Amino acid sequence: MIPRYSRPDMVAIWSPASKFRIWYEIEAHACDAQAKLGVIPAESAAAVWKAKDVEFDVARIDEIEAVTKHDVIAFLTHLAEIIGEKEARFVHQGMTSSDVLDTTFNVQLVRAADILLADLDDLLAALKRRAIEHKDTVRIGRSHGIHAEPTTMGLTFARFYAEMDRNRTRLRAARAEVATGAISGAVGTFANIDPAVEEHVCEQMGLTPEPISTQVIPRDRHAAFFATLGVIGSSIENIATEVRHMQRTEVLEAEEFFSKGQKGSSAMPHKRNPVLSENLTGLARLVRMAVVPAMENVTLWHERDISHSSVERNIGPDTTVTLDFALARLTGMIDKLVIYPDNMLANMNKFRGLVMSQRVLLALTQAGVSREDSYKLVQRNAMKVWEQGADFKTELLADPEVTAALSPAEIEEKFDIGYHTKHVDTIFARVFGAD
Repeated sequence: MIPRYSRPDMVAIWSPASKFRIWYEIEAHACDAQAKLGVIPAESAAAVWKAKDVEFDVARIDEIEAVTKHDVIAFLTHLAEIIGEKEARFVHQGMTSSDVLDTTFNVQLVRAADILLADLDDLLAALKRRAIEHKDTVRIGRSHGIHAEPTTMGLTFARFYAEMDRNRTRLRAARAEVATGAISGAVGTFANIDPAVEEHVCEQMGLTPEPISTQVIPRDRHAAFFATLGVIGSSIENIATEVRHMQRTEVLEAEEFFSKGQKGSSAMPHKRNPVLSENLTGLARLVRMAVVPAMENVTLWHERDISHSSVERNIGPDTTVTLDFALARLTGMIDKLVIYPDNMLANMNKFRGLVMSQRVLLALTQAGVSREDSYKLVQRNAMKVWEQGADFKTELLADPEVTAALSPAEIEEKFDIGYHTKHVDTIFARVFGAD
């Protein structure tokens, strides 16, 4: 991913230096286990650790790979240059390249997941704070983009909090599922390496042994991981789309923070555009872009092929780096989002009480009018508001068929906004807990 949409901690996980460091640790831990089993000399295993403080020469490894056309062999050759040919002959004993590559990839995904989980914690904290701040800030709820009934801005934030909290649960599960390692040798039979080596390496690398790995770790685990990232991306877009809607000139119930010196348009000095939420919409598309290739990687020929390799070299870093950046950007946007309660109230009252139509409908049915007739009575008065700009309550009070069933006081009572917010505390307790 380009630097514009990258943050250093996530980028570092996928750097060549980090990758080669993980490769080295896997090989060194495997040598320790092999020595404990008596397969290789203990002094040879100890000699491998001579490179523990060495910064591997990425350019030199690339130079060797240009000849060998094999990245793992190139690394092992460079390692031999550091620790000596005599001791290096025991490195990679009984292992195959996938043991190193797949285990490393999962280590990287686990580390990336930890950063993303921390990102989600920050976002959840921002959403919760804004939800509590605007728990009672009334705004109109919309369905199909049309005024429906009153809700609150706090409930909007709480809804997004609950969605992201589910995503956190999903990501924790995806992290656990992908946190496996395999040191099982060619076609995964352990013919040339003891399963104890795998157990030791996985323990040292913070993984669990893959129950059955053929020559590669099964890619359904990775499909689930990237699918989870895709869902998180969709949730980001869900929030971003709401902000984009609220910032529309005709709505203007909220807007992204506009800093001093910021410019909205090269041509129109008056513009204040929702650039962050629009950017997040685009980044979400990039995150979801990895889902289908990850699914297609599940199908491999026999015990192994490398059709998945080129895909993962791209989607591993690009997707996690992009999502990390997007979550951080969304957190900042939510944290500074400017809310306009007066505009929310003005928008809700734009059609002069029309949003209370369901209360009147239900009251008429409770007063003995059939539902079909009740609907007709309410709708014919509602249409005067839509088409003529009339006041809904005034029209109802002037309709003899309505007043035959409901008294003026009963009609008046149906326009109490508090009726629609009486269970906000109950919903908040469900989302955030009793406290």
